[in-house]
Formats: sequence, C-alpha cells, structure tokens
Amino acid sequence: MIKRSIYLKVEKALARQAAVALIGPRQVGKTTLALDIAESRSAVYLDLEAREDREKLRNPDLFLSRNEDRLVILDEIHRVPELFQTLRGLIDQGRRKGLRTGRFLILGSASIDLLNQSGETLAGRIEYIDMAPLNILETYAVDKSDPATLWVRGGFPDSYLASEDEESYAWCRNFIRTYLERDVPQFGPRIPAETLERLWIMLAHSQGQLLNASRLAGSLSVSAPTVTSYIDLLVDLLLVRRLQPLHTNTKKRLVKSPRVFLRDSGIAHALLGISDYNQLSGHPVFGASWEGFVIENLLVVAPERTMANFYRTSAGAEIDLVLKLPGGEVWAIEIKSGLAPKPGKGFYNALEHVKPDRSFVVYSGAARYPVTEKTDAIGLPELAQELRDRA
Repeated sequence: MIKRSIYLKVEKALARQAAVALIGPRQVGKTTLALDIAESRSAVYLDLEAREDREKLRNPDLFLSRNEDRLVILDEIHRVPELFQTLRGLIDQGRRKGLRTGRFLILGSASIDLLNQSGETLAGRIEYIDMAPLNILETYAVDKSDPATLWVRGGFPDSYLASEDEESYAWCRNFIRTYLERDVPQFGPRIPAETLERLWIMLAHSQGQLLNASRLAGSLSVSAPTVTSYIDLLVDLLLVRRLQPLHTNTKKRLVKSPRVFLRDSGIAHALLGISDYNQLSGHPVFGASWEGFVIENLLVVAPERTMANFYRTSAGAEIDLVLKLPGGEVWAIEIKSGLAPKPGKGFYNALEHVKPDRSFVVYSGAARYPVTEKTDAIGLPELAQELRDRA
C-alpha cells in the first residue's frame, strides 16, 4: 500500500534539495515507496543491510561519482554512518557542476542516528520527511467502516492488512522481538532485552499516563536516569511519543511531567496480549488505548509546524490534546471512547483557562452534533480530514 501523499512529498523535496531523508520505523513501508520512486527515475538502489550492497561502497567516492547523474537510494544508512562525510563532499562537488537537486534519497529506521550524523555533516543539504504507519484517512479512503480494525491492529501495513486478527497479532509480536534482539542494539548502548521489554510492557499498561521515571525505575531495579535514557531511545526509534504539558500565562498550578504513549496501537496491544476487539473491550487499557490512537492519528495528519500539548492543572482541569496550528489558531480536543460522549467539569474549566478558538469531543461514533454552543462531538475520520484540510 503506497502512501501517495508521502510519495509526492518526497518527489517535491528531491526537486528542492540534493539529499532527502525519509525517516520512519522499520516495516512502515519506506522501502516499498523508495522502490516505486526508483522505478520511475531509473535510480540506483542499495540496501545497506545486504553485504553485497555494502561491498559496492568499499570505495564510496568512486561508486557514487560514477552514478552522479542518477538518484542513489541508500536504505538503512545507519549501517554505514561514515557515508555522511562522503555525501557532503559529493554534494558540494555536484553543486559546482550544476547538480544541485535530487542526488540522494536516504532511508532510516530511526531519528537518532540520522539526526546525529547528518545534522553535523549535511546541514543545508538535506530535507527530512517523516513516514508514519497507516492513518485513519488512508484506511478510511479504502474501507468506510468504523476504525476498529486500524485501532486493534495498528497501522503497520503487514499488521493492518493481515487476513485475520491472529495473524496480525503474530506479526506484531515478531516486530517486538526483532526490535529487542536486533534493532535496539544497533542504535543504542547495550540494554538487556528483558529489561527493555518489561519497560515497554509497563508503558503499554500505563498508556497516556504522566511519566514517573522513579516508579518505573523501582519496578525495573534500575535508576530513574537509566529509565529516562531507555525512554529516550524508544522515542528516537519512533516507537514512543512524549506529549508535553501546555504552559500558559495562568496562575493555575500546572502539571509539569509529560504524558507517554506508545505510538502504534497494534504494538501496544500485542505487548499486553490483546489480539482482537473483544479482548480489548474488556481490558482496563480500553479508554487509554483509544485516546492514544486518536492522538497519534490526529498528529500524523496535522499541518507541519503544528504544536501539540495537553493541559492539566492540579485542581483537575484537563484537555487531552491542545493543538496550535501554524496560523496561530488553537484547537482543544477531548477524547472519549463511548458512543455518548459527556465531557466532565474539568474539560469545561480548562476551556475557560485556555480559551481555544475551536473545541471538539472525539468519540467512537460517526455523527457530528453540538455538545454545547461552542463544542462539537465528532468522529475521528471527520476531524482528521478537517485537520488535514488546514495543511
């Protein structure tokens, strides 16, 4: 399933910059998209996890110089990080020859290595594009049913498109094992796989809760700074999202800790042993899982430069998601998992503090109707589309 919007974004970026980095977690579809671009451009594709392709770059200056008139796609570039210095020199040489755009498409499974390496050596020469798992607008365009399948299975293509729930669950479990045993050791310091898996499961159980590193550390028998470093790695691997609190010029006592979400609902459910909707509906994580699913889908389709936070005071005033759009407009979003959403007093109190331009209650149904004069109940697909239209 090719993401047409990302495809077009990559093509436009290649027309502007010498190098483009397409960043997303493993198995999200980066290689499929890159191969589609390669076919349309007769590009050179190198999978740097394959020994034979790494051997082609034993003398990278020679190989890449001989292909300077073609787009070169470098997949999983973290396997050969020393390439970044070479790319810088070749891009600068090409500019002197008039070869200013569309030289290299770099694919990476994490932000950490790419940002550290290319941030130092390719500044002004590279553009970054994030590629997330499938979102509600992409699946809803094909299947107009409710979003339960995407919610339960998550957005990784092989999981979402599985023939049955058990196959999707097995795929997610294998994905988790691959990250623990293979990918995490590539990107970060040596972390015991068992410890990281326990942390991952604990984060799934506490989906959307305020981060309490000390509590997690006590359960894992490690220090709080160690837990924080582990979470940093999961964030850099694009598996975890930290949603920061909104700081306003109010005299209210505001929560200062971030909320932590596993970004893909299917992976979160697999960590908890949940394989289908019936199991999810009876699980304590049901509401928190829906909230994380809604937040991730909205942030993926939001316009670039949208600022996302939550709002919470010690007195109980709370808004699940506050979006400040690039033009300055502020949206307040409450998230409810039922078919008859009834925001609590804390939400209305928070609206008085934040004073958003628009406010919504996202719920599990599809009909749109007013909850109050200024707040609409709305289904996730419709609000996601409204947000996408602001781009």
